[in-house]
Amino acid sequence: MLVDPERFVPRAELARLRRVSPVRGLLAVGFTWSVIVACFAAYAVFPSLFTVLLAWLVMSGRQLALAILMHEGAHGLLLPNKRLNDLLANWLTAYPMMADMPLYRKVHFLHHRHTWTERDPDLALAANLPVTRASFRRKVLRDLTGQTAYARHRAMLRLAAGLSPAERGLSGRSLLGVIAASAVALRGFLIAHALMLGALLLVGIPEAYLFIWWLPALTGFSLVLRLRSIAEHACVRDPNDPLLQTRTTLAPGWVRFLLAPHHVNYHLEHHLFMTVPHYNLPRAHRLLRERGVLERAEVASSYLQVLRRATSKPA
Repeated sequence: MLVDPERFVPRAELARLRRVSPVRGLLAVGFTWSVIVACFAAYAVFPSLFTVLLAWLVMSGRQLALAILMHEGAHGLLLPNKRLNDLLANWLTAYPMMADMPLYRKVHFLHHRHTWTERDPDLALAANLPVTRASFRRKVLRDLTGQTAYARHRAMLRLAAGLSPAERGLSGRSLLGVIAASAVALRGFLIAHALMLGALLLVGIPEAYLFIWWLPALTGFSLVLRLRSIAEHACVRDPNDPLLQTRTTLAPGWVRFLLAPHHVNYHLEHHLFMTVPHYNLPRAHRLLRERGVLERAEVASSYLQVLRRATSKPA
């Protein structure tokens, strides 16, 4: 559901909120990749199980950070120049995550236009909540054992090959043809990961490609992605009210670093002001609070509070 942002903030203030800073956009991408490189560097210096576990914790959130920055790029909020914005978003945020930013943009804008309707592509992420605690534990187990990632990557590969993600088999096509189609569609991903693996080979730690990148990508990333989705739309009070159909979740800095990078926890503000870059969402939140708008809005005091509501279905 698209709303008129001037209902909540004066036009002059809205114009200031909408300013896209190329410096801050580049810093956001640079910071995320600096932490990713630091995880690889830590393993290179201290190759141990402890380093792998620590990197798993950090990298799961940094991979979510790349997905969030792809989302920023889809809204044209990384750089003022659209061509450079799309180039940056594709190569440094989307392709490493086996995604395509222009395709994501088309799907994501449907979410904004049709929030909580049958045409909302994200409806399934929140519509079946709350669940029982036992059901939620099973979902977490599927995330941490790679089952969720398998289903996600299987769907991505079938879509890349032009096959229905809901079906099985090759639909009468040759295996070679399917592989060729997938390689063409995923060429950005293949190039990005060839460069990553090549760099790790050069520094003598090729196994870090599996331990530091793919282990979190197949496990922890699924979990933080689930927690993010639950916090944003699950168990809201009124799907038809723009102040009650999505949620902002307040959290301390360390929680935001691990679970809500780049101010993604300010999701209510993002839906109200979808052309405001992520670094201005905290200011938007303060303005809404000062004007009394948030008094009846969906604002949670913590992620734990949201999880309690999302797992409140009786056994």
